[in-house]
Amino acid sequence: QVQLVESGGGLVQVGGSLRLSCAASGNIFRINAMGWYRQAPGKQRELVATITSDGNTNYADSVKGRFTISRDNAKNTVYLQMNSLKPEDTAVYYCNIDVGLRGYWGKGTLVTVST
Repeated sequence: QVQLVESGGGLVQVGGSLRLSCAASGNIFRINAMGWYRQAPGKQRELVATITSDGNTNYADSVKGRFTISRDNAKNTVYLQMNSLKPEDTAVYYCNIDVGLRGYWGKGTLVTVST
């Protein structure tokens, strides 16, 4: 079994920054892709950013230039640095990792951007 623990969410003002972390533990041999998704109230969950085991990254257009995804393979941890936050970034942020043929989700961490 694999467990994911997210942290770093909270309340921030427009233009501020937050750094999310997601640490994986459990029966992990090798983590393939890692990523962050978000779900705003009344909306579907959407991709924010992903990073492969080789370090290749992919971002949603709405966060390009503001968010940076990174990973520490030794710690089985993925990070999301969020800068220049906007009210529309308010959502529950979920991390996702691929281990073998299975995907695992964290429980989510709430990010609220206030005006």
